[in-house]
Amino acid sequence: MKTKKTIFILTACYMMYSCATPIENNPFLTEFKTEFGTPPFDKIKIEHYEPAFYKGIEEQNKNIRKVIENKETPTFDNTIVALDNSDPILARVSAIFFNMTDAETTDELTKLSIKIAPVLSEHSDNIYLNKELFKRINSIHQQKDSLGLTTEQLRLLDETYKNFVRAGANLNMEQQARLREVNKELSTLGLTFSNNILNENNAFKLIISKKADLAGLPDWFCQSAAQEAKAIGEKGKWLFTLNDASRLPFLQYSENRALREKIYKAYTNRGNNNDKNDNKKTITQIVALRLEKAKLLGFDCYSNFVLDNTMAKNSATVMSFLNKLWGYSLPKAKAEAAELQKLMDKEGKNEKLAAWDWWYYTEKLRKEKYNINEEEIKPYFKLENVREGAFTVAKKLYGITLTPLKDITVYHPDVEVFEAKDADGSHLGVLYLDYFPRPGKSGGAWMSNYREQQAGIRPLICNVASFTKPVGNAPSLLTLDEVETLFHEFGHALHGLLSECNYSGISGTNVARDFVELPSQVMEHWATEPEVLKMYAKHYQTGESMPDSLIEKLVNQKTFNQGFMTTELLAAAILDMNLHNLTDVKNLNVITYEQKAMDKLGLIPEIAPRYRTTYFNHIIGGYAAGYYSYLWANVLDSDAFETFKEHGIFDKQTADLFRKNILEKGNSEDPMVLYKKFRGSEPQMDAMLKDRGMK
Repeated sequence: MKTKKTIFILTACYMMYSCATPIENNPFLTEFKTEFGTPPFDKIKIEHYEPAFYKGIEEQNKNIRKVIENKETPTFDNTIVALDNSDPILARVSAIFFNMTDAETTDELTKLSIKIAPVLSEHSDNIYLNKELFKRINSIHQQKDSLGLTTEQLRLLDETYKNFVRAGANLNMEQQARLREVNKELSTLGLTFSNNILNENNAFKLIISKKADLAGLPDWFCQSAAQEAKAIGEKGKWLFTLNDASRLPFLQYSENRALREKIYKAYTNRGNNNDKNDNKKTITQIVALRLEKAKLLGFDCYSNFVLDNTMAKNSATVMSFLNKLWGYSLPKAKAEAAELQKLMDKEGKNEKLAAWDWWYYTEKLRKEKYNINEEEIKPYFKLENVREGAFTVAKKLYGITLTPLKDITVYHPDVEVFEAKDADGSHLGVLYLDYFPRPGKSGGAWMSNYREQQAGIRPLICNVASFTKPVGNAPSLLTLDEVETLFHEFGHALHGLLSECNYSGISGTNVARDFVELPSQVMEHWATEPEVLKMYAKHYQTGESMPDSLIEKLVNQKTFNQGFMTTELLAAAILDMNLHNLTDVKNLNVITYEQKAMDKLGLIPEIAPRYRTTYFNHIIGGYAAGYYSYLWANVLDSDAFETFKEHGIFDKQTADLFRKNILEKGNSEDPMVLYKKFRGSEPQMDAMLKDRGMK
């Protein structure tokens, strides 16, 4: 171990840097002097990040040195709690920096993220591979049963000990040296992979100049595309991109099959174009390094290393679960494909259903079977109304309110800020909402935070998405999928806002990966409940509530196309597991491997995995050997919602049980124990299969 030497090197680097860049006015170096401690985005500049990272590293090193040099007998407070609270500056700058690199990145931020990644990786290793520090933690852990600790304290102790072991604390010096190199390489490769995808997204532009090529596209969508084209200097034309809010409606409505194929292939070939953004080599290196890391730490493959710290525990359990579900989903997807082919045959074009036809003919079939289409629903899903619907559900369930905060500084004009208060009026936290796509913003949707909850410190939470933007005088009108996504991310936000833990390391969403999606996915169920739709689904022009006849249609078609949706999700989850189940990656060709894996499953060519290997950002951003979590948690959320349906979807006693045992608890207790305290039993798969129309 070279802890003191490393501290000196990092401190020296910081001193050299600080000579060139004054840090006296760096906002990260002290607690933010703002209302609720919110980030002063108006004062944060690009030049503040790097010195703050180094100063944060220096501060944490000093704090850890105090722990190690403490002559007192190691205790929970002087070691475990001290470690949990050792990084105030680093926590502040990291939370904001990494949120910005996803939500509002620039070339400068991207360059800095690549530069700082190996520094942070080394700093993390310096902590977790510190023998003196681990010796103190180990001594406390060995006598944990006699210390009189609370359940939460025992959990933090166990998690801290386990994190050190999983980070290589028990390895010899040679193994630790190699692990450091692996971690450093992985940190940089992960950023390269994600940046390549962002570059691919931004590079693709389907510009249409002939009005005839817009056939089938709704007026609102064409207006939006014209607005986007004008913004890039192509006035009088129409621009379509790979963002979900552009790509999916195009696939859904465009009558131009060749253009549907073009945008579909551009999306599914991201990172696989043999150009500067190609990800094949990058992901191959990542998979190989992860396998090496797992073997260094005593596991046969990376998936078993990851899953050892989850509800599932091992790869065999996950694969059994996924394969069982595959047996339900694939036959349903094949039946759906046959229905779509019949619809195509009626048109007499002698065309065979292809992957880029699925959305288009699904929309036609939806109208034929249920007399409903997206255009009929969208006017009732004004973004602001949907957001208020989610807020109202939270109020009826948990008594909380969310009110706008007008004087909080934000990083982009699109961002809105709300204060969350409990039923008694006490402050719960602050919620940032950033809902529209733009260049420099990653696709998809996510929840994150600017500050973790702990003891008397309340959290700062953000929801970020890329929803349909307002067009002309019309507001943002969401698709049903976007409505459910808004409720989903708000469910994550509630998990963060309602956290009542004493220690940041186990608070909020710092839970097992296959448990974290329970609060988000269960929230989706309320989005389409008739009683809830009546509350928020109001026509944006007339203000009238969605009529019962339309609600009935919407409810009746809930299991429609679930074969496709489940199968594409499952295919991606199995692909993720297969890649991380590998015990030998010699001569691995990820494209060939992916194709063989999908052929072995019997995946039909009309469906691709939701994420293919070269743009599977989830397995870079924390879901490696973990994408199955959405389906695993789907068993939990469907089973949990059954309880609400049994007692009433706003039953106070049931809501209190969910809040007190799930939303407030973070990772303060084993997740299955927490679930059983709420439900009274372990979850069953039946409700999930029923929700997906497979039983």
